[in-house]
Amino acid sequence: MWLTNILVPWYLENKRELPWRKTSNPYYIWLSEIILQQTRVDQGMAYYLSFVENFPTVNDLANSEESRVLKLWQGLGYYSRARNLHFSAKYIVNQLEGQFPKTYKDLLSLKGVGDYTASAVSSICFDEPMAVVDGNVYRVLSRIFGVDTPINSTKGIKEFKLLAQELLDVKNPGDHNQAMMEFGAVQCKPQNPNCTVCPVNNKCVALAENKVSVLPVKDKKVKVRKRYFNYLVMQADGYTQLNLRTGKGIWQGLYEFPCVESTGEIDEKDLMNSEDFNAIVKGDVRLKLFRPKMVVHKLSHQHIYTKFWLLTTQGHQNYKTPWEEVLEYPVPVLIHNFLKEYLSE
Repeated sequence: MWLTNILVPWYLENKRELPWRKTSNPYYIWLSEIILQQTRVDQGMAYYLSFVENFPTVNDLANSEESRVLKLWQGLGYYSRARNLHFSAKYIVNQLEGQFPKTYKDLLSLKGVGDYTASAVSSICFDEPMAVVDGNVYRVLSRIFGVDTPINSTKGIKEFKLLAQELLDVKNPGDHNQAMMEFGAVQCKPQNPNCTVCPVNNKCVALAENKVSVLPVKDKKVKVRKRYFNYLVMQADGYTQLNLRTGKGIWQGLYEFPCVESTGEIDEKDLMNSEDFNAIVKGDVRLKLFRPKMVVHKLSHQHIYTKFWLLTTQGHQNYKTPWEEVLEYPVPVLIHNFLKEYLSE
């Protein structure tokens, strides 16, 4: 209890004014938690406000087309979050008769909801005594108690969850959890925290042992894969071609121009001689590189090296996407950035 007795008063005095802290509606809390996974608050705020405006209830979200959900999510990344959000909204409306799950166990039945989100929603909205462990909480616990078990290891995940649960104020779990997360975000920051004004600096093992900069510990990063995309931007009588990405890879449910993936950077001759290019492009075309410099788009586990090739043909050759409608499609931010530059010329 000693930690919650320090951090909850700190939280009540220092917390940021955030819109999802002004409600106990589980739909809004769930929405904010999904958006803020892998996303900073300053980046996620506009998306949260947009979703609340466009989908004020879980029924509104459930009854929307997936393409509209993905369009509003565009630029936020990790698009499986948006697809899972939409899927779970339909599950709540159709299978649970619109009743939002109220317990940790029932929340785990929602697609895309794991221990962290279930703990957050159940404790903040329904006072269930479940401790939240996110990146901020890992950092706070690791530093205060000097725990050097890697936070992304199976052992570390169990160890930190146990510790967080032991420290939880079971009578006020919502404020306790929010205090822990806010303390990590605002005070016990990843880089250069101001330990001189920290309310727990006299109990912090990391500070005493000069380990603040090395805790928490993470196992080595996963090797990043390099991929080379050559997008074929069709230009023909006011039409182009956007294709829906299917399958379980990146950007599922988003649209993109026809793409030739190569093993490395290739020139115009190699592109036009490739089997994939000739399977996509029929007849005579004129080919021009939009920008000579490759665009590098970095994802968590892969870096996409990209060229956009402009193809001009006579007639629209069954291209089905009018240029005037292109911006209505949900596309990866890589395509979106290209379109902004291309259409402004």
